[in-house]
Amino acid sequence: MAAIITLLTDFGNADYFVGAMKGVILSLSAAVRIVDITHEIPAHDIQSGAFTLLAVYKDFPAGTIHVCVVDPGVGSSRRPVVVEAGGFTFVGPDNGIFSFVIEREPSARVFHITNEKFFRQPVSNTFHGRDIFAPVAAALSNGVRPFEFGDEIKDFVRLDPISPERTPEGELEASIIHIDRFGNCVTSLTRESLQEETFARGAKLRVGVHQITSFRKFFGEGSEGELFAIWGSAGFLEIAALRDSAARILSASRGQKVKVKMQKAEDKTQK
Repeated sequence: MAAIITLLTDFGNADYFVGAMKGVILSLSAAVRIVDITHEIPAHDIQSGAFTLLAVYKDFPAGTIHVCVVDPGVGSSRRPVVVEAGGFTFVGPDNGIFSFVIEREPSARVFHITNEKFFRQPVSNTFHGRDIFAPVAAALSNGVRPFEFGDEIKDFVRLDPISPERTPEGELEASIIHIDRFGNCVTSLTRESLQEETFARGAKLRVGVHQITSFRKFFGEGSEGELFAIWGSAGFLEIAALRDSAARILSASRGQKVKVKMQKAEDKTQK
């Protein structure tokens, strides 16, 4: 079976950047299959790239090589890295883009790419996607092992963790980690941190001055314009509104806090 290399970037599709990366990969590994995840990550938005990668990497066969280039620090002292995690390999800049995958895969190993024999020469200071990450991905598809590119490192860059935390008041505090094109607000709450039965017991989500008390199993179950919670396809709890934008209704932004107030059994009995 031919190796699979995916590409996730903020390059867009109007310029030659994506095509150049594909050309370098195919020049070094002609049988590989290249899959575009997206090239529409907002420019320089590392956290958006990190979330998108987290949402999709496991949908591919084990052994897939994920190349992720959202790289505002290209040409600077930031390091290029190869990451082994969860049966997959990741290639890209050491700027936090792999943080959420590493948070989910605690056995991940990170290697600093220093072996220049794998680079396309000369290396441009403005296009490491073509000159470093693409040829390294091709080499991986040809059987080169991650440790052959350089030493393992432990001080790799991490974004702030997305795991919810318990507050002193007993609330669960999460955050909005992504807003999709429909205006659905993806929170950092997972089934591990919040059980569906919690809503049946009267739990409430609070975003700013808004409270969400309804939970739905599918989008069409809601009333038009009503805010409700729903488990999204990426495994996170989302706040949505039928045929409307929850983000608009909430005036929400990424990073905004989402608090879960648990309903105590005795409180519910008294009502």
